[in-house]
Amino acid sequence: MPSIAVNGTDIYYELRGNGPSVLFISGATGDAGHFDRVADLLADEFTVVTYDRRGNSRSPRPSGWETTSVAEQADDAAALLTALALAPAAVFGNSYGAILALDLLLRHPGVVRGAVLHEPPLLSVLENPGEVQAAVGSVVEAGMAAGGPPEAVGRFIRFFAGDDNWDRLDPDLRHRMVSNGETLFSVEMGTFEPYRPDDATIAGVAAPTQVLLSQESPDFYNEVASWLAARLGVEVAHTPGTHTPQWDHPEELVHTIRPFLRAPS
Repeated sequence: MPSIAVNGTDIYYELRGNGPSVLFISGATGDAGHFDRVADLLADEFTVVTYDRRGNSRSPRPSGWETTSVAEQADDAAALLTALALAPAAVFGNSYGAILALDLLLRHPGVVRGAVLHEPPLLSVLENPGEVQAAVGSVVEAGMAAGGPPEAVGRFIRFFAGDDNWDRLDPDLRHRMVSNGETLFSVEMGTFEPYRPDDATIAGVAAPTQVLLSQESPDFYNEVASWLAARLGVEVAHTPGTHTPQWDHPEELVHTIRPFLRAPS
């Protein structure tokens, strides 16, 4: 099992293919397996890196680790790319992973040659963030009451990705994901969502950046995407599927992002 010590923790990672490097950063439950199908499809042209974020799945929880930050998680990604001698890389971040990819762009520009930011939950930019927080909170609370963190993970993923996506996941991946409930709910949730760089800092991003939105996602992601794209000076790009197109429309997602991943090469 490939693992490497970076930024004070051990990170599990997987490599596929050859060519320009592409790093995928996963969202909630932080597992490399979120991108298995997409990584396989892109390995014909790229060196694809996927990894378990710290404290998730096969990346062990560091001793005494009770809190995290966007900066810590972005530092992990930067250190991983540097240690593997794969910088600069194109980066794809989904959900929480898109927030981390944005911070990577801002604070570690030397390791990023371009980034795809898919539906970052930047709740602080919403006109009515409390509505989203209340809806998510009720789902998590009901799951906790019914079966603790594992049940809450399942209900949380179903809320954002749909029942079919959750039910079709590889059983091993689904097992790892529900095992990450303690990290998700006690360490990560509520930490990443308030992230909000100032407008001038975002406008200063030099690397090519794509803001990506799924066609079937909740409306608030459109609000976030429009806010972010305006500050980056780009148009919002679209791809079929839900908040997790890597699961329900992987071929279409690859078709959408492949030209962009080539361009910064």
